[in-house]
Amino acid sequence: MLSTAPEAQTSVRELFRRGLVIPAHPLALTAERELDERRQRALTRYYVEAGAGGLAVGVHTTQFAIHGTPLLAPVLELAAETAREYSRDVVLVAGATGPTAQAVAEAELARDLGYHMVLLSPYREADEDELIERARAVGEVLPVIGFYLQPAVGGRALSRDFWTRLASIEAVAGIKVAPFDRYRTLDVLHGVCRSGREGEVALYTGNDDHILADLITPHRVVVDGREVEVEFVGGLLGQWAVWVRRAVELLDEARRARAGDDAATRRLLSLDGHLTDANAAIFDSANGFHGCIPGIHEILRRQGLLAGRWCLDPQEELSPGQLAEIDRVWAAYPWLRDDDFVAEGLDRWLK
Repeated sequence: MLSTAPEAQTSVRELFRRGLVIPAHPLALTAERELDERRQRALTRYYVEAGAGGLAVGVHTTQFAIHGTPLLAPVLELAAETAREYSRDVVLVAGATGPTAQAVAEAELARDLGYHMVLLSPYREADEDELIERARAVGEVLPVIGFYLQPAVGGRALSRDFWTRLASIEAVAGIKVAPFDRYRTLDVLHGVCRSGREGEVALYTGNDDHILADLITPHRVVVDGREVEVEFVGGLLGQWAVWVRRAVELLDEARRARAGDDAATRRLLSLDGHLTDANAAIFDSANGFHGCIPGIHEILRRQGLLAGRWCLDPQEELSPGQLAEIDRVWAAYPWLRDDDFVAEGLDRWLK
């Protein structure tokens, strides 16, 4: 795994800048809603062996409720320790939340555990000026990935000027763009280009409703009379917590599409609708995303990686009708699944 020594940070950022599949790591729990260390490690092994270039831990998919509790440190540590079982490079991203003091403390914990970057979740109680200062403070500890999180799961609207200011911070290595909104997605693209750091700030799609279209599109942004081309280099996604072997293949194909492979572009445009339909069922878009995390857990349960759908909050379960929708997309799109790959590795990962 990559070193966290200061001299290694350039190579970490370069690897991140090239574009990776980064699954948002779920939290494996027992029926008693306690940490299931065996299955937590199995998930990490699955992601690494599937070809994911990074892991995002302590993020929304891990359940924000672990922040401010004794559970955060062991969950972060388990992923880092397990990733070190492998000789290849894995970029470790830790989620940080809350006001500045909390976010800085969580970044320091992540640094001490060997993480390379911090995905900095928005904090609703702060104004944009305070959010910028918070990002600067966290950036003194580890490189920062900005996060445009959709309001339905705890995010907030942020101005185009905010993204210009955020991208101008040298410690900002990337932005996860996940507002599930094309207008707000464009605000980030314009903001990054206005900062003049579009070559240094890596854009990662978190728009689970628009993954493949984001990844194959060369975005031409006109700012201050100049045309700038930017692209999403990878994905940091809850949807990529499942079917990860396929996600790696899809990102490789997206690179070919951006390089001019028209056949790849046409195929991915067709698959974009399939993946979005599957995501609508898994993420429970029909019910305001209430069943998003249990939906992810259900896919992993079917493959044997998790023992159940349990979340920290007993009220966090699938919505009425969601299971039937998951059944439908499971049957409709077998080419999106990686069941054979999981079946081959499952016993080894669970050891």
